[in-house]
Amino acid sequence: MRVQRVVMPVTGGESWTVVGDDWIPVVPVERYLGHLAGIERSPNTVRAYAHGLRLWFEFLERHDLAWDAAGIEDVSRFVAWLRAPADNVIVLDDTAAVRSAATVNRHLAALFGFYDFHARSGVGLAADLVAWRRVSRGSYKPFLHHVSRGRPVAARPVRLRVDRRLPVTLSVEEIAQILAACDRLRDRFLFALLAETGMRIGQALGLRHSDFVSRERTVMIVPRGDNANGARAKCTSPVSVPVSAPLVRLYSDYMHTEYGALDSDYVFVNLWSAPVGRPLRYQAVVKLVGRLRARTGIEFSAHMLRHSRATELIRGGVAIEIVSKLLTHRSVTTTSDAYVHLDVEDLRAELVRAGAWVPASC
Repeated sequence: MRVQRVVMPVTGGESWTVVGDDWIPVVPVERYLGHLAGIERSPNTVRAYAHGLRLWFEFLERHDLAWDAAGIEDVSRFVAWLRAPADNVIVLDDTAAVRSAATVNRHLAALFGFYDFHARSGVGLAADLVAWRRVSRGSYKPFLHHVSRGRPVAARPVRLRVDRRLPVTLSVEEIAQILAACDRLRDRFLFALLAETGMRIGQALGLRHSDFVSRERTVMIVPRGDNANGARAKCTSPVSVPVSAPLVRLYSDYMHTEYGALDSDYVFVNLWSAPVGRPLRYQAVVKLVGRLRARTGIEFSAHMLRHSRATELIRGGVAIEIVSKLLTHRSVTTTSDAYVHLDVEDLRAELVRAGAWVPASC
C-alpha cells in the first residue's frame, strides 16, 4: 500500500488517499479522507491521517484481519507494532522505539477518527470501537476505560504519554547572521518578516500585496483556501500585525529592486526560476534554508524564527495575551507553553519584574 496525492476535480485542491498494490483506492479509507477534504481539513492533516491509516491497513493485512472486524486487542497490538523495532523486540526505552509517542498518537488520531466516521455511517463493529458503553447506575464509561485507569476520556481512549519537547530558538546574533547571508532582497525580507512577526511560513507565503499596508505599518494575515501554492494561514479570522519601519523599507526595496513590474498578487514569488511569477512554495523555502545553513553553519528551520520571537517577547515582559494574539494562536494556553523553555534566570527576572522577588543585592 502507498499514500497517493490527488487533485480534487472541481476545486483543484490537494488531497490524499491510500491505494493498494493494484493502485485502486482502499474504499473505506477513501470515503473517510474524502470526508475530511470535503469539510476543508488541512491537506497536511489529510496526508498525515492517510499515512496513519496506511499503516493500520498494513497491520491488518499482516495479521489477516478485516478492517470492520478489529477489536480492542488489535488496537493495542497495533500500538506495540508501531513502537517495536522488530516483532520479537519489546520496547522498554522510548529512545529505542521506531516511532515516538507523539507519532504513534498522531496515527491513533487517524485510526479513531476513521472508525468514528464509519460508526456514524452504520458500521456496527466500528461503533464498538468508539461508542460509550452503559455500565451500572446509569453512568457511562468510554471504550478501553481500563487503559485510561478510570480517568475521564472525552476523545481518544488510547494515547501514549508524550514527554514535553522544548522548542529550539535562535539568538539575536544568529538571526542577524542568517539575514546577512541572504544575497537577495526577497529572501532577506522573508526571513526578516518571520523573525519580527513570528508568522508561520504558510502565513507569509499566502500574503498578498493588499495585506501589506505600508503607511499604517501593518500586515494582515488572512486565512484563504485558494492559495495557488497551497499555503495555509492556520487561523480562523484575519489578524492585523504591526511591523517596524525598517521592515516596511525592506519590503519597499524588494518591490522596487527585484519585483519590479511583475504582475502578481502574491508578495513572495519565483523571480529567478521558472515559472517566474508563480507563488513561492514551501519546498522552495526548505531549499533556501538548506543553502543558508551551509553558508552560516547554523542549523535552523523557518519555524524556529517563530519560536525565537515568542521567547523574546515573553522574556521582554509582554503579556501572554498579546503574544498569543500576535502569533494568531486560538488559545492563550497554547502560547503559555512557550514558558517551558525559559531557564531559571528568566523565571527569576520575571519574578523581580512582578515585584515577587527581592534581588540579593538589595
